[in-house]
Amino acid sequence: MSPGTGASPGHPADAPRRCWISVGSNVRREPSIRGAVADLRRQFGPVVVSPVYETEAVGFEGEAFYNLVAGIDTRLGVAALNRMLRAIEDAHGRVRGPNKFAPRTLDLDLLTWGGAADTIDGCELPRDEILKYAFVLAPLADVAPRECHPVDGRTYAELWAVMAPMAQPLVPVTLEPPL
Repeated sequence: MSPGTGASPGHPADAPRRCWISVGSNVRREPSIRGAVADLRRQFGPVVVSPVYETEAVGFEGEAFYNLVAGIDTRLGVAALNRMLRAIEDAHGRVRGPNKFAPRTLDLDLLTWGGAADTIDGCELPRDEILKYAFVLAPLADVAPRECHPVDGRTYAELWAVMAPMAQPLVPVTLEPPL
């Protein structure tokens, strides 16, 4: 695949791709995720939004996170999409430091870019967190249960059924009004 072209075998360069994005916040949680979803809607139109879950911080001591997965359709390449996600994080007060595991107002991670399974523009896709963390896989299975993981081949519902019994606790959060 040519970096930045958006083309891959069986997928025309100009066709929109379904992209799944992990959304998380443990600082000003509700306004941060509301703002992120609103910004995604402004940029991409309709957004598929999973239920929101509260989970303990992973990798560091800190306040609990709100996590969800958002689905967009876009013709943007990976590099341009990741730049846009970083800009949304920055607009909501994201502070980047040397420690990867730290509190944050907003964390937007590109999980999938269509069915791509490759390193594209320096981004490994699909993102390995899908198979590692309940706070990523559970909401993804909620919104795309029959979609198959581009490398593993099982559906997200099948993958969640395997992970769920040993997963970290996920507490459903009801926001009013809903996202």
